[in-house]
Amino acid sequence: MVENSPITKTISLETYGIRNARVHYQLTAEELHEETIRLGQGKETNFGALAINTGKFTGRSPKDRFIVKDEVTKDRVWWGDINIPFDPDKFDKLYDKVTQYLSKKEVYARDAYACAEKGYRLNIRVINEFPWSNMFAFNMFLRPSEEQLENFKEDWLIVNAPGFLANPETDGTRQENFAILNFSKKIALIGGTGYTGEIKKGIFSALNFILPVYKNTLPMHCSANVGKDGNTAIFFGLSGTGKTTLSADPNRKLIGDDEHGWTEDNVIFNFEGGCYAKVINLSEENEPDIYHAIKPGAILENVVVDEDGNVDFANTSITQNTRVSYPIDHIENIQEPSSGKNPKNIFFLTADAFGVLPPISKLTPGQAAYHFISGYTAKVAGTEAGIDEPVPSFSACFGAPFMPLHPTEYAEMLSAKMTAADVNVWLVNTGWTGGPYGTGTRMKLKYTRAMISAALDGKLEYAEFEKHEIFGLLMPTSCEGVPAEVLNPGNTWGNKEAYDQKARQLSGYFKENFKKFERFANEEILQGAPID
Repeated sequence: MVENSPITKTISLETYGIRNARVHYQLTAEELHEETIRLGQGKETNFGALAINTGKFTGRSPKDRFIVKDEVTKDRVWWGDINIPFDPDKFDKLYDKVTQYLSKKEVYARDAYACAEKGYRLNIRVINEFPWSNMFAFNMFLRPSEEQLENFKEDWLIVNAPGFLANPETDGTRQENFAILNFSKKIALIGGTGYTGEIKKGIFSALNFILPVYKNTLPMHCSANVGKDGNTAIFFGLSGTGKTTLSADPNRKLIGDDEHGWTEDNVIFNFEGGCYAKVINLSEENEPDIYHAIKPGAILENVVVDEDGNVDFANTSITQNTRVSYPIDHIENIQEPSSGKNPKNIFFLTADAFGVLPPISKLTPGQAAYHFISGYTAKVAGTEAGIDEPVPSFSACFGAPFMPLHPTEYAEMLSAKMTAADVNVWLVNTGWTGGPYGTGTRMKLKYTRAMISAALDGKLEYAEFEKHEIFGLLMPTSCEGVPAEVLNPGNTWGNKEAYDQKARQLSGYFKENFKKFERFANEEILQGAPID
């Protein structure tokens, strides 16, 4: 272990109110790895990757995410339970408290940027209390060259202080942790939580306002890859539905695994410089790309590691949300730069724990908009306290917690782009078949890959389809590499009546959820709803 840090690169943070701090600037991943070990904040695994524990918070805290309500945001943001307003004066006072807390400390600063497409670049300065948080920023944001750093001027500032605890009575927060966006001052202020995902999701949320409002560009919570023919595929989906896994295709180049923009001239570009993947039950056989990306430079979060550095990916005693972050070049087959054109296929991924939805179905434009606004997946028994049977989970645009505007604004942009690009849209169930969670089985990954490959190759376009009786979805009757009976979920249940009953139950959940959007939706979108 290193007794004293040998690192000398430094800058002043006085202009941000952080005074007399020992600032480590623009450290390499290797240096930050060593710093974390030096401070006793992490351990090295047998992969050579760093393992850290994010503390009390092992995931995002949506109820503690705020947006400052001011002249920039008051009439544009969709205020409510997702976008919670924060008082500008309270923000200023809280910011001063956080910067005072960081003063006289050892802190870590980094200049980076988001958005691979040059005309959309957002320069970011990140200030972190902990070295592993700064290493996460190194992994997840795009890394400027030495030449770009010479005249670097940030557009946004991230101040990240996991050890600072707010006082809800005086600071205006709900509890001790917070993540606040200030669009007028262009600051993301994060405190009281070590969960690194708050850092990247803060900038993603900012871009979800900036790009559509000022750049006429659709921001998307999706992964993307591109084939040898230059056709781009987009994969929307909530956590646990397979975005990262399915976009890492050995026959296609990865553009990015989580956050992208879609420009007016049909360019799809990655926001990030890395990947942030779930590693629960990770195996080399099932997810080789992610497995092999875990090496020096990667950060494993909240995994169980024994004294010899061996990682137990099946152990969820800390959290179900175990993660790894790594630079995108840890994946061999990547697109450089991280952008593509000519999107031809969009996949909406859902892990349907009810075992109702088809493994793949083709959507009409109305259905595509309806399912995009719905953003459905399901929580399974055992993942949260009190959940003993599947529970539907709807997140508008497959990313509601990060969407400052009303979901229909994003849906209208998507519909217009899909129509202009003549894109095929597919709903893919990576969840259960043959019954709900606890009775049925998880859809085999090899079947899902075969169906997606058939869609990408254009083979499914010419397949025969049958209509789902309750959801009205068009299901192919055959697909190479997939047993025919799997394609219609009703055929996989032992009891057709039980299947229909469960399908109508899920249909009801969809309709109930969509009531809050009905008055904003046009007739075509309303016709995309389940038919029974």
